[in-house]
Amino acid sequence: MAGSQRSSLVRWTLAAALGFASPALAQSSIGFVSLERILKEAPAAQRAQKKLEQEFSQRGQDLSRMAEQLKKMQENLEKNALTMSDSERQKREREFGDMNRDFQRRQREFNEDLGQRRKEEFEGVLERANRAVRRIAEAEKLDIVFQNEQVVWASPRIDITDKVIKALEEPRAGK
Repeated sequence: MAGSQRSSLVRWTLAAALGFASPALAQSSIGFVSLERILKEAPAAQRAQKKLEQEFSQRGQDLSRMAEQLKKMQENLEKNALTMSDSERQKREREFGDMNRDFQRRQREFNEDLGQRRKEEFEGVLERANRAVRRIAEAEKLDIVFQNEQVVWASPRIDITDKVIKALEEPRAGK
């Protein structure tokens, strides 16, 4: 099949598909929800974030202090390297290297632990949000609900995010 014939066939097929789909889409009820907003604004998500901050703040502060120590050690080494004996310079470089490796290891563990705990904390919020979306969609007879992070544009009247955030605070939201 020649290129222009193939292109023409694709255009006709697409036009036919859109023609058949348009009446179905016109009758559909659509909504969208912003999970990003839910994870920022829902009180349950804010509580989870505060819990994580409290749980990891001390380790984060320890890492910051350690990073500052490393910076001072490096500056001191660069500033005084020419006046130090070879053995003293090598000793300090070794200490710096050991501390830097320890810092890198602790930082990696911190990031892994924080990521795991964040996943655990927010998984429950997302499960409850999905149940709330389903309930709202059924109550409002929506045929489909999109996440707005994947939508180029949508009318604010079909945004159900505020309803989901409100539903998350209702006692039955977790059921």
